[in-house]
Amino acid sequence: MALDGAFLLAVKQELMPLVGGRIEKIYQPSKEEIVLGIRTRTGSSKLLICVNAASARIHITAKPIENPQVPPMFCMLLRKRLGSGKLIAVRQDGLERILFLDFETVNELGDVVTVTLACEIMGKYSNLIVIGQDGKIIDSLKRVDDAMSRERLVLPNMTYTAPPREERLNFLIADENDMRERIKACVGKSAAKCLISVFEGISPILAREWIFRAAGGRDITSEDFDDNTVDRIVREIINTRNAFFEGRREYTIVTEPEGALKDFCFTSIDQYGELMKTIPCETACETLDKFYSERDRAARMKQRYQDLFRLLGNTYDRILRRTENQRIELKESEEREELKLRGDLISANLYTLQKGMKEFTCVNFYDEQGSEITVELDPMLTPSQNMQKYYAGYRKADNAEKRLKVLIANGEEELKYIASVSDALSRAVTENDVNELRAELAEQGYIRAQKGKQKPPKPAPPLQFTSPDGFTILVGRNNKQNDILTLKTAEKTDIWLHTKDITGSHVIIRAEGREVPDETIYYAARLAAAHSSAKNSAQVPVDYVPAKFVKKPAGAKPGMVIFTNNRTLYVKPLETEEM
Repeated sequence: MALDGAFLLAVKQELMPLVGGRIEKIYQPSKEEIVLGIRTRTGSSKLLICVNAASARIHITAKPIENPQVPPMFCMLLRKRLGSGKLIAVRQDGLERILFLDFETVNELGDVVTVTLACEIMGKYSNLIVIGQDGKIIDSLKRVDDAMSRERLVLPNMTYTAPPREERLNFLIADENDMRERIKACVGKSAAKCLISVFEGISPILAREWIFRAAGGRDITSEDFDDNTVDRIVREIINTRNAFFEGRREYTIVTEPEGALKDFCFTSIDQYGELMKTIPCETACETLDKFYSERDRAARMKQRYQDLFRLLGNTYDRILRRTENQRIELKESEEREELKLRGDLISANLYTLQKGMKEFTCVNFYDEQGSEITVELDPMLTPSQNMQKYYAGYRKADNAEKRLKVLIANGEEELKYIASVSDALSRAVTENDVNELRAELAEQGYIRAQKGKQKPPKPAPPLQFTSPDGFTILVGRNNKQNDILTLKTAEKTDIWLHTKDITGSHVIIRAEGREVPDETIYYAARLAAAHSSAKNSAQVPVDYVPAKFVKKPAGAKPGMVIFTNNRTLYVKPLETEEM
């Protein structure tokens, strides 16, 4: 895991200013998260402790976190044991992935006692354990009985024991010769796995980076550990150690090109080359806060609103299949002229035909070459009835073409609308954002409206930004808000922007009687690209036009408009930190 013992040491150092502060709030936003509000002389901080297997961590957070109305039992226990407690120490044993937070508090008898929180950041074994002054467990966020583990029980009234620990080197204090000997002795593994088995408190990404730098980007294994290679590896480790102690840490988040978060470290990461992007951060806590809050938000939204994503996906597929079938029918209807031709030929040769004939051959007088053509007949019908049958088929196909063109156009508009709702849902941040989308879909008849006298969600205001030139820029959160923003809020001289032929938000630059400079239009275009389904693309076309040229067709779905006199910019979407 990326949150290794060395990174945890960096977090510990950033938590030291909280020592001497008192707890003013304790709440539990989810089953595996605890937030401690700690007030010091310099202000208040929120300390987040998470023991989720996929995102275990501890750090100061600046993100808003919802406080449930009804506190869970473990939260009540912490309030009872730690309420108004004073943080007196933050401890870590070497580079173990455990932080001990010691609090001085008053028990039920009025005695001053020390209560310790053991924050064990160990993947699926992560836990938050409350330990009394006598060293016994008061309770834990995850209780571990003998049915779950035979090696270590975590239950109330049992003496706390640390998890089993392997004997590995601490790269921050280890002797260079010891490093060399231990690395040389490692065989039968990949180079990075060797380093992980030798050193405690290092993550796979850090081990791979050391190997990458030492080997000059070549792929090597433990079989390549000759004296020269091992010396280069130890040199890279020493360089990292020196940078760590001297405060020259380069906190880095690694993302995939499309923006998905992948990893993080306290040193620069070069091993991926151009395959990945990197985002610099100022502190260890900022790195964890940015990385996990965004990843957890996306995962939480996806899980919580999976039904809505699934409904939109199924609806899109159903409309797409229906529209494709209609296109096939339309293509078949294009053969209607052949039906009319056969009707005309029967009419021209009516006097020569008799009932019972299966076909006849005649000159095609529509063909300049005067070629012959064979016309099939129904022997059960008279020549006149055969003629009427062909004409009826022609009229039916002609009417079908007109009807199918309308249905296909409506289907294409419906696909655009469903895609726009799906895009808005993917960018939803709060539950209210999603509830607004649910209400919109109910109004359009795609889902049933919730029964009862529930109040409709209160519309959130549009997103607001300020351009480098000081102009206010508004961005719609969903289709209904896009309509209000474009058709009611915007003045005629305001600038309207939208990604070209790509689903996304409507963006308005408030001109307020001033001429809008090109730099502001460019900034707003990048905002429009960032709030669209092309937000992970390198270049995105964005149309812009004075708002007076934007109209809404009668009967069009929410967010659907037409416009003229537009110009197009090709821009790179704004990154989150640029907004």
